[in-house]
Amino acid sequence: MPQPSDASIYNHFMGRIRILSDLVANQIAAGEVVERPASVVKELLENSLDAGATRIRIEIEAGGRKLIRIIDNGHGMVRDDALLAFERHATSKLRTSDDLLSIATLGFRGEALPSIASVSRLTLETRTPEDAAGTLVEIAGGNILRVEDAGLPAGTTLTIRDLFFNTPARRKFLKSEQTELSHIAALVTHYALAHPTRHFELHSATQALLVAPAVANNGERLFQIFGQDTFRLMLPTTAETNFAHAGLPEPPPWKRDTDYTPPDPGHLRLTGFVSKPELQKLNRNSVYVFVNQRLIRDKLILHALSEAYRNILPPTSFPVVLLFLEMPPQEVDVNVHPAKTEVRFRQPSFVHDFVRDTVRTTLMQARPAASFATALAGGPHTAASSLLLDVSPMPGAPDPPLFGPRDLRSPSLPPSDPAQDFAETAPFSLAPVPVPAAPDSLTFSGSTIPVGYPEPYTDTPAPTTPGSPHVADTLHALSTLQPLGQLRDSFILAVNEEGLWIIDQHVAHERILFEKVMRERNTEQVQRQRLLMPLLIDLLPAQMITFAEIAEELEHNGFEAEPFGPRTLAIKAAPVGLEGRELETMIEELLAVPDRNRQTENAEARRRRIAASIACHAAIKINQPLEPSKIAWLLTELGKTEHPTACPHGRPIALRYSHRDIQKAFQRI
Repeated sequence: MPQPSDASIYNHFMGRIRILSDLVANQIAAGEVVERPASVVKELLENSLDAGATRIRIEIEAGGRKLIRIIDNGHGMVRDDALLAFERHATSKLRTSDDLLSIATLGFRGEALPSIASVSRLTLETRTPEDAAGTLVEIAGGNILRVEDAGLPAGTTLTIRDLFFNTPARRKFLKSEQTELSHIAALVTHYALAHPTRHFELHSATQALLVAPAVANNGERLFQIFGQDTFRLMLPTTAETNFAHAGLPEPPPWKRDTDYTPPDPGHLRLTGFVSKPELQKLNRNSVYVFVNQRLIRDKLILHALSEAYRNILPPTSFPVVLLFLEMPPQEVDVNVHPAKTEVRFRQPSFVHDFVRDTVRTTLMQARPAASFATALAGGPHTAASSLLLDVSPMPGAPDPPLFGPRDLRSPSLPPSDPAQDFAETAPFSLAPVPVPAAPDSLTFSGSTIPVGYPEPYTDTPAPTTPGSPHVADTLHALSTLQPLGQLRDSFILAVNEEGLWIIDQHVAHERILFEKVMRERNTEQVQRQRLLMPLLIDLLPAQMITFAEIAEELEHNGFEAEPFGPRTLAIKAAPVGLEGRELETMIEELLAVPDRNRQTENAEARRRRIAASIACHAAIKINQPLEPSKIAWLLTELGKTEHPTACPHGRPIALRYSHRDIQKAFQRI
């Protein structure tokens, strides 16, 4: 059999390798740089900031699919630079490879503009203050259509139309217009916080989402965007150190040059604001960290913040943080991720400990403690050392906690001993509770609830645990329960022939109300109450977008809400039983920026999520004494529900200890 020649082998392999065209290469690069419309806004916004712009206006249509326009008053470009900017790897930010080790600008990736131009219809209008005429460049799908002089103001305007028009597969992966717009709004909010001395505007096709005029400092910008209620719960923090304290070893003498001099260690500076323990969030969306004015999502810094708040916040609650780290560019590598949101510190342990200790010291010096009024208000956004608080997150949140008393003493003290704390409290007393006749109506939280209960709402089967009774058996068992009393005003103890039952009064009432809300919503018989004065809630731009998305469903559930100015929501009516702080907290939770788990939320999932949130905040709380009639009513109505084993968030409602379990525990069998 003849052997193949070297030439045939060479030709065989050469036939499989091709040099990609610039168009294909740009579209591949666009996969890294242009993930979604917000990615385009980020690249162009950073270019505007690097160009020294003091006024930046962003216009969005159809969530960025149809139009993205960014107008700035930066230094602009001459004609040659305007054309060269669309060549691959062209940049004004780098000169040599050494510059990669000390990047001081926000944008530097040379493929950004050509990649964006390869998947859109792009128009560039730019003029420097020194030139009499500007330059207009029009590109579609990476092909230059025209270049001409134009009368333009100083600065740069980039218009991106029909994003991904020539890559329909990429377009299919985009989320809804509201979701994409919320990502853009969150991004612009971030950069407005990082650059308080510059003017930012964000406009959709229907409204102005953000108008943030230039202010003097970060504190004024924080007040401007978050409002007075959040600002008064923030603590300023500042610290500075020298990287020489990191103790890095110098090179040994035999590795030094004859003219060796120790490097300038540079300074590490931290400024910003951290929230008091009273202000808590259900996710990390309110943690803003900037390194050299670049927004980052760094696990090292997030861990440092978690350590700083350890024993001050519950592990599933998060603070509001606005921090700015300033350090020499050579101490941080920002070129480790295409989106530049992750960084690598040259001395990570030193940076971690510096952030942790600075924030911790700020919290300890302020000696934060919940005020009496705050403690009385309760709710998941407040903290009180003497209260058991109910924190029921929305579906999709981390495992729902049930906290004991929160320890707000100095974290330098050892954690309290739960056994000792229990021994120091008043002894638990248990007395039989007479079972009165069921009343016609009961009053919870100032609202009267009729007892009449129609056919139960059909819900999806609730999860059961091994050994737990079947739902049908539970319905029968609940109807025969004889209440004994309350355990710490939070759990109902009851007995029947099956054994001892412990019922969580909050989640039991939550299940009752959830099925009631879903039933009334489906039959359009929602009971609403008008507020004496509209409740005004200040929102972030991304939250206003979320409100527009769920406004119709809120109306079906008994809310009457409408925008009151560009950044304020006015609640004029709400479902019966939902009022005060609980109403405000429930709205804030529903309007939180959607996470990845909710981006594909359908109408039914949204309906159930809103109903569950209404039920959670309208239900009776733990640490609330109940009269015998209310305990009897609660058990009776729980027995009428379709799924009495779990609340809408999946937490168990009742625990049963059978006679056999009790006998085995006492070694009787």
